[in-house]
Amino acid sequence: MAKTKTAYFCQNCGTQHSKWMGQCGTCKEWNTIVEEVIAKEEKADWKLENAPKKANLPLKVKDIQVQNEIRYNAVSNELNNVLGGGIVPGSIILLGGEPGIGKSTLMLQVALSMKYKVLYVSGEESQTQIKLRAERVQNLNEDCLILTETNTQKIFKAIQIEQPEILVIDSIQTLHTDYVESSAGSISQIKETTTELIKFAKETNTPVLVIGHINKEGSIAGPKILEHMVDVVLQFEGDRNHSYRILRALKNRFGSTQELGIFEMRSGGLREVKNPSEILISKKDGDLSGTAIAATLEGMRPLMIEVQALVSTAVYGTPQRSATGYNLKRLNMILAVLEKRAGFRLGAKDVFLNITGGIAVDDPAIDLAVVVAVLSSNEDEPIPQNYSFAAEVGLAGEIRPVNRVEQRISEAEKLGFEKIFVSKFCKVSQKESNIEVIKISTIEDLVGLLF
Repeated sequence: MAKTKTAYFCQNCGTQHSKWMGQCGTCKEWNTIVEEVIAKEEKADWKLENAPKKANLPLKVKDIQVQNEIRYNAVSNELNNVLGGGIVPGSIILLGGEPGIGKSTLMLQVALSMKYKVLYVSGEESQTQIKLRAERVQNLNEDCLILTETNTQKIFKAIQIEQPEILVIDSIQTLHTDYVESSAGSISQIKETTTELIKFAKETNTPVLVIGHINKEGSIAGPKILEHMVDVVLQFEGDRNHSYRILRALKNRFGSTQELGIFEMRSGGLREVKNPSEILISKKDGDLSGTAIAATLEGMRPLMIEVQALVSTAVYGTPQRSATGYNLKRLNMILAVLEKRAGFRLGAKDVFLNITGGIAVDDPAIDLAVVVAVLSSNEDEPIPQNYSFAAEVGLAGEIRPVNRVEQRISEAEKLGFEKIFVSKFCKVSQKESNIEVIKISTIEDLVGLLF
């Protein structure tokens, strides 16, 4: 007979407690601790009983044989870049995002596009619903199998029969195992089902792509240990008011976490955006004040983004400060530098800042473009559309250099910009180009050239 015990878990952070409490001692949230009954049973292995088991032996570092890493091509160049070159065999990839952002669409497109045998397991939709979406996506993969099941034991039986090369789970919060007596989506169920999937992936060298829900704070729903257990954590984000979606790597054991993938949601599914700089810069017939173009980097990819600012007299007693896609604290710092070092009186004015395209940027290289956009709106003087900016602003009002400035200059030149403003201390190789590089050292130099 199985031994049964009761445990108390925090539904917010996943911490286990010995008794019920009103407040979790770890995350300090109230009324998040619930009781879960856990049945400890003798677990059957996911494999067939006659499958051979190989014991792992300790090896010296010098004796470990390193082989060339072979990756599965995900067909999508954007996804391949974010993953660091493709899907690593035996890896667990977790994809999270807001409801309706396109997680299932992305995974189904990948499953239908790859030239491998894929088993797509859905616990949220019927086979008919998935068929209708597949027809809309219009990708054909005769080796893509669809299974609607939530019990992991039944899923593994199907895996033993079909022997897929890639497994897709939609989603981890809908799965449940017979060895834990709690509802699907609970802390214990998520931990146990994830453990079973990891064991399967590592022993068979089969990559597993898992879709995960997020909570109201925007993090992956379930215990925090879930993100530690998997190999790759991807975040699919975007604004429902915009058609563009951004794929970021929050964790990647096989590559960089600085890469970025951009997609456009259309009626026929997600489309890769080859040149995001063109979609992030709005098309204007005439010059308007309060806009400036910044040359930024997301991982290895250079982007030209448009910074918009609006400075107006404060109607109420306290001036408003608002930033969309930019750090509000950094905006307040730049406004203080402009008032202290350049003599612009912005303390009694409302300042609104927006990064167009629904993208959020934390690259300090856009500081100079923020300064130019704010001063342009304050003085009501437009900046020529063929000017771009790439530099950081310091507290002393100095213009500081940024990394990989030549790559930023090359991107600006490619898109037809005629001038780019950078720090005086940037090391730029002298070469023939169609763009003029203007080096400045302080904000006063910038004001003298533009205003």
